[in-house]
Amino acid sequence: MSEHKQKKWNLDPAPPEDQASAPAAPEFIDPPTSGDELSKLLAEKQELMNTLVRRQADFENYRKRVEKERHADRHRGVESLIEHVLPVLDAFDRALAASDDPAYANYRKGFELIRKQLWETLSKQGLVRVDSVGQEFNPHMHHAIERVETTEHPDGTVIGEMQPGYIFHEKVLRPAMVRVASAPEPHSASASKRDN
Repeated sequence: MSEHKQKKWNLDPAPPEDQASAPAAPEFIDPPTSGDELSKLLAEKQELMNTLVRRQADFENYRKRVEKERHADRHRGVESLIEHVLPVLDAFDRALAASDDPAYANYRKGFELIRKQLWETLSKQGLVRVDSVGQEFNPHMHHAIERVETTEHPDGTVIGEMQPGYIFHEKVLRPAMVRVASAPEPHSASASKRDN
């Protein structure tokens, strides 16, 4: 009877189809038996670790380079848009400077508000107006349109601005068009005395 119960309560391992889905038992590698084998394995391990560290450093450098390029592409896109909007800002400035008629006071206030909003939006993106009048002429920031001989200002000083210049993220987007003071030439002063 005990044999019958044993057959009824089959304690055999799972059927073969269940065994196929079970993970395979790990194979154990025999430990190295000699010092040469051990030093060879340690050298191989160190080489793999060095390769891994180099790959991680290469990936980190790649990630930083891609991020920098994305940032530069974004700036180029914003810069291009701002270059196209600057004439609109100039038109607002000219319109506001042209008329002081009290009949247009309400329109003027509206234009001033729109111009202010436009400027605030552009300045938040990194646009800065070049401060020109009273500054020394800088060929990187200014474009000289006219030289004015005068003794009232030092030679090379910007005395008037015809069109403002702008800087975008430390890059000159558009130089200011300016009038520059120049010292009178000595021969022109003597020539004018001769004419009198």
